[in-house]
Amino acid sequence: MQHLKPFLADLWSLARPYWFSEERWAARGLLAVIVAMNLGLVFVQVLFNRWQNDFYNALQEKDYEAFLYQLGYFCVLATVFIVIAVYQLYLNQMLQIHWRRWLTERYVDGWLGERAYYRMQLTDPGTDNPDQRIADDLRLFVARTLSLGLGLLSAVVTLLSFVGILWGLSGELVVPLGDGGITVPGYMVWVALVYAVVGTWLTHRIGQPLVGLNFQQERLEADFRYALVRLRENTEAIALYQGERDEAATLRERFAGLMANWWAIMKKQKQLTWFTAGYGQVAVIFPVLVAAPRYFAGSIQLGGLMQTASAFGQVQGSLSWFVEAYTQLADWKATVDRLTGFVAAVETARAAAQAGGPQTVAADGHAGLALSELTLALPDDRELLRIPAATLAEGEAVLLAGPSGSGKSTLFRALAGIWPFGQGRIARPAGARLLFLPQRPYLPIGKLRQVVAYPAADAADQQVAEALGAVGLPGLVGRLDAQENWALQLSPGEQQRIAIARALIYRPDYLFLDEATASLDEASEAALYRLLRERLPRVTLVSIAHRPSLRALHARHWRIVPRPAGPAELVAEAA
Repeated sequence: MQHLKPFLADLWSLARPYWFSEERWAARGLLAVIVAMNLGLVFVQVLFNRWQNDFYNALQEKDYEAFLYQLGYFCVLATVFIVIAVYQLYLNQMLQIHWRRWLTERYVDGWLGERAYYRMQLTDPGTDNPDQRIADDLRLFVARTLSLGLGLLSAVVTLLSFVGILWGLSGELVVPLGDGGITVPGYMVWVALVYAVVGTWLTHRIGQPLVGLNFQQERLEADFRYALVRLRENTEAIALYQGERDEAATLRERFAGLMANWWAIMKKQKQLTWFTAGYGQVAVIFPVLVAAPRYFAGSIQLGGLMQTASAFGQVQGSLSWFVEAYTQLADWKATVDRLTGFVAAVETARAAAQAGGPQTVAADGHAGLALSELTLALPDDRELLRIPAATLAEGEAVLLAGPSGSGKSTLFRALAGIWPFGQGRIARPAGARLLFLPQRPYLPIGKLRQVVAYPAADAADQQVAEALGAVGLPGLVGRLDAQENWALQLSPGEQQRIAIARALIYRPDYLFLDEATASLDEASEAALYRLLRERLPRVTLVSIAHRPSLRALHARHWRIVPRPAGPAELVAEAA
């Protein structure tokens, strides 16, 4: 019980938003129809129970006309049951996909909002595989919540519907005691209750470790899948390093952990199945054995025996819902725990993003970029770089240099507004368009037209073709509609040319290049820089680069100088 309240609170926090959202009335209406169908199925089962009495009595009495009538009645009941069951499943799946779509949009927005995904990667490695939590855990959460919730409702309604029937059919049991005896009315109800309570307690004792094991299995499966994806995305680099042996060792190691946990699940599942399978098989014959004395005593006919056995089975099955659903419940609990942890991590990251970090402001009437009292820190709060004041006018080109690890890329991240650690002020013109080109461009999977235009929503074919030709990729113009994994199709140099083409299409006010042309030869690099200055004369350009040849292409030079004690500092150099 001490674990039940926190679990129900977590479950409610995950489920509540949808049922009180803008889609609440459609969702509630659909759920009401599904519940009504569920109740309808229970009612048909009650009619089936009564039918068993009449059908088997007709067999015992060899009443052929009654037998044929009961066969016809059975066909009617079976048809109604099938129709309700089919449409209940259909509507249940409809509700599942609507609920999952709403949750997916909400979780994706929360994960991407305030760049929580970026902060979580830096500060919360414990929240593993967010992609799996959104793709798989949400699907499992919705499916399990509906199936188990409706299953529990059906069990409760079935119990309420059949317990009275079984009570009436059971008669009385006289337990001898001394010279007299104790009369137990509705004794089969009490037998079913004891049978189910004992089964439920033993099932929980045996299967409780499955919750933690299932949670761990989901994480290990995701880690193994991620290693495979990483291998696929870096095939050329791995081939050049001849790293197949190391990659295979990594995959074997991850799969070994996955398999070890799976063996633990198998052992515990075997123990649980020994009990639940035996429990279920005994339940088939147990009600007949309990009711048989009254049948052989002549108190009831064959129809009464079968109806009693059926009613006992329904009551015992309802009371044993926990036993039958335990494996699903363990999996559901693990899913709820994973999603709760993910939501907490996202909310923490978003709150931290709003509470601290360098302040980026839009300054009306300001024609350049201004840094004041800016201090950048590492995730462990160690100060990395301090800039008391620095300005960059519209249209200027600045080359930023410094040793590796001094904070050049971190400064770029702060200028982009994504670095959350530090303090100070970054002012830039209101409505300014910024574009950052890293050394390894991001190429989304899709049509080449969309890849080149990214992050713009769309661009005309002529504009894309002209940009490709300008950066030296005219051979790709005829493949604008080709859909490929372009990160694998294009060389590093071609990918960097694609990034420059994006800048020509996007036409930013501020363009930041972090080793964005490092894979090109010096002549090609210089040509692309001159192209940017020619096509984007008003752009403010900031570059991180190590080649001396680029100094002549930038009017101003900044250098980050490490200090023996304390953070590095930004120093202006003579051109």
